[in-house]
Amino acid sequence: MLTSVQTYSELHPTPISSTISVLARRIQERFPGSGLSQVAAELAKQAGQNQSVIEHLRRPLWWLRALTTLTIAALIGLVLWAALELRTVIRGGTFTVAEVLQSIDAATSELIFLSLVVLFLVSLETRLKRRTALRMLHRLRSIAHIVDMHQLTKDPEHALHRVASTASSPSRTLSRTQLPRYLDYCSELLALTSKLAALHAQHLNDAVVLGAVNDIEALTADLSRKIWQKISILAMADPQVRALTASELDKETAG
Repeated sequence: MLTSVQTYSELHPTPISSTISVLARRIQERFPGSGLSQVAAELAKQAGQNQSVIEHLRRPLWWLRALTTLTIAALIGLVLWAALELRTVIRGGTFTVAEVLQSIDAATSELIFLSLVVLFLVSLETRLKRRTALRMLHRLRSIAHIVDMHQLTKDPEHALHRVASTASSPSRTLSRTQLPRYLDYCSELLALTSKLAALHAQHLNDAVVLGAVNDIEALTADLSRKIWQKISILAMADPQVRALTASELDKETAG
């Protein structure tokens, strides 16, 4: 029972990557050579890179932690040395107020400097990992926008009715039964892109990364909402599409 809780209580990159690879094959089989199939293949590639980044982010930077430990040890050693020196001077009795104040001022400056170094090193690991995560999240955000570009001209009105084209009209080759399938694939790609982004929020406790992940999740949800509005229009206007949406989409998704 404990194993099940550990397995299903968090996202895992391997099943997500496998799902993306299967989706890429489905798109290629139904729309061979299409731009969307190439986007899906690119997302599958980015999923592998994303998994490598996640594994890297989960590993501690031992060299940096060792350097931080040495700096903290140096700080503690400086404090002890300053205390011993002050004790020696006081016991000797050969000191002036000016000398004591000068010694305290010098020790304080050193302590402040080393304390700032410690704070810098303690936060450096998080900032390095943050930069790596944000670079990967930027790629995923770009893919989400590319998916949106592919569905942008897929207007249900043109599939349901004959609409006069102009010289600058985009090429519309999808039938009224192919269009909801195409749009559904776009929605799946957006959902899986969101899941790849969510992996970064599981093991990296950083507010900036969490904010970037939330932005991608909100972006993909909004774009997917627009897509399903188009699918709903097709389903309501055409009984054939409605039957496809109710049965074939569920069948392929379950498969």
